[in-house]
Amino acid sequence: MPKIDKDAEVEIKLDSGAAALEATATQQQRRGLFEYPGTSVFAVVELTSKAYTGHADGEDKSPQVKVRVTLAEVAQDHEQAQMIAEVMRAMMRRRKMDGTLDELGGGSRDVEAAVSEALGNLPTETEFEIHQERRATRRGRVEQHG
Repeated sequence: MPKIDKDAEVEIKLDSGAAALEATATQQQRRGLFEYPGTSVFAVVELTSKAYTGHADGEDKSPQVKVRVTLAEVAQDHEQAQMIAEVMRAMMRRRKMDGTLDELGGGSRDVEAAVSEALGNLPTETEFEIHQERRATRRGRVEQHG
């Protein structure tokens, strides 16, 4: 790991590997992004650092880290996009409360409640596992009788 001053501002550069994003965006979303410049999609992503450049003592260049999107889920409909937008707003409110974001409008200051509300109608990990077990059971029955 490179050694930098604890107060150094680190720049983030996005790596060119975008396979995770491409895999989760629909063909229609990809075409829309291509055909209509300025179009946006909402996504939840995991960023992983892949490379860094330090800086030499006395150099006036900021240290940089290159990150890659390693996991991604793109909102598939308007409802999912709204949920992601609300989570983002809640996170921005938290940064505002922590003094790391400039002025932001009013609204709830309870980030946990906003996230819970936004994600409340999405399946939990347990619900997904039950769904997978049911599918496997149904497939097993078909194969037995097939």
